[in-house]
Amino acid sequence: MTNMTDPRDENLGDDVNYVVIHGYRRAYRMKGSGPALLLLHGMACDSTTWAPVIDELAEHFTVIAPDLLGHGESDKPNADYSLGGFANGMRDLLTVLGIAQATVVGHSFGGGIAMQFAYQFPERTERIILVSTGGLGPEVTPLIRAITLPGAGLVTRAITAKPIRPIVASTFRSMSQLPLMVFRDFNEIADVYEKLADPAQTLAIQRLARTVLDWRGQFVTMRDRAYLTKLMPVMLIWGHDDLVLPVNHAQNLPMMSTSEVHIFEHAGHFPHKDHPEAFIKLVIDFCAEKAPAAYHRGRWRALMRRGDLPISFDEVAKKRTGSEGTAPTQAGTTSSSSAVS
Repeated sequence: MTNMTDPRDENLGDDVNYVVIHGYRRAYRMKGSGPALLLLHGMACDSTTWAPVIDELAEHFTVIAPDLLGHGESDKPNADYSLGGFANGMRDLLTVLGIAQATVVGHSFGGGIAMQFAYQFPERTERIILVSTGGLGPEVTPLIRAITLPGAGLVTRAITAKPIRPIVASTFRSMSQLPLMVFRDFNEIADVYEKLADPAQTLAIQRLARTVLDWRGQFVTMRDRAYLTKLMPVMLIWGHDDLVLPVNHAQNLPMMSTSEVHIFEHAGHFPHKDHPEAFIKLVIDFCAEKAPAAYHRGRWRALMRRGDLPISFDEVAKKRTGSEGTAPTQAGTTSSSSAVS
């Protein structure tokens, strides 16, 4: 295992670590002390997405922020990019690092990995924190759906060609400064655009995307196993102005005594970047107030044998909105909603 400073983001103020697992090099950041907090980034991003929050979180937790396989400084092989494969990879990374259990935080596609990790390894999952997560509804921006279409790789190579790349990226970043909601996440879009210039990155993202969605939207969701969240604390954080995954997906999380939902006003697909202080406080408070899940094989067996009926998206939305058809700002004792201005 070696250390190397990541030249792309000096604000993180720490080193990138590398470990080889099953023949593939995996990059990760690890800092702080205390209970383990595993931070999982989204598709086409990397661990630098957590730069605004990682230092303060490390004052309370042992923070592990990996670059998922196929992303960032990790290897980009022609390999398994399914949710189950990523969950296995996170289990193996924690095992190598000597960490038995963790609170798992997942953003976007990383939220899908967090849910899959909790499903496959409940004995190693203390809590789940989902940030603008995938897996709660079929809708997703057409830009991501287009990645799954035939010929998408050729189009990506054309639009990220070296002569035009600096101009396009600079334009995206300039547009992010405009005071319009639609441009809120354009700085992050510029980062993703530049990463797609790497053919290995593009291939990994295409393979990943096709495991969970097609041109119609997401076809992999958690709704058939959502009842298992009864046995584990879950917090959902979303940006009100998210144009990648619609905020109304937050209504599809079944309301449990162990669950919380928080909607950040004036935030897009990256609420942890738009309101880092509020995000940090929510994570710290949630982990302090919600005792870690205690895995009990008998309870899981009983719940799965009973097989609580999956709740459809329409039914959940109806329960949350009530007969008037408007979403409540406070969901009583089983869920909470907060707004950050």
